[in-house]
Amino acid sequence: MQKKHESTGIQTFKDLRIWQKGLQIVQKTYKSTSNYPKYELYGLASQMRRSAVSIPSNIAEGFRRFYPKENIQFLRISLGSCAELETQVIISVDLEFLDSKTGTEFSADLEHLSRMITVSIKKLKQYANSTQHTTS
Repeated sequence: MQKKHESTGIQTFKDLRIWQKGLQIVQKTYKSTSNYPKYELYGLASQMRRSAVSIPSNIAEGFRRFYPKENIQFLRISLGSCAELETQVIISVDLEFLDSKTGTEFSADLEHLSRMITVSIKKLKQYANSTQHTTS
């Protein structure tokens, strides 16, 4: 049984706002890449989808890890996937697969999620440091 996080009301990874935001980005990615040229089906579109799916997947996997340091590592991987997807969005705009307005909105969403993940990492580090001192 998953232990409820004290004072947050979070019982599963599905309760995490960063995971929920990650799912929104996956949906946006799939919708956006559905209009890419057929020859990009296994190229850029596929890579973007993998990058997008990696974001909430790593958030979920990290949440299920026992130690905060492991969770932090998976959150860092999610941050990397955000940067990877943002780069692919820029490439898509440059290649005119996405219009610049959509690209700008996409980048803003990814920046917002990256900040949210960074805050989560900082909070986990603080928690890990505080429990380290109390168990010593």
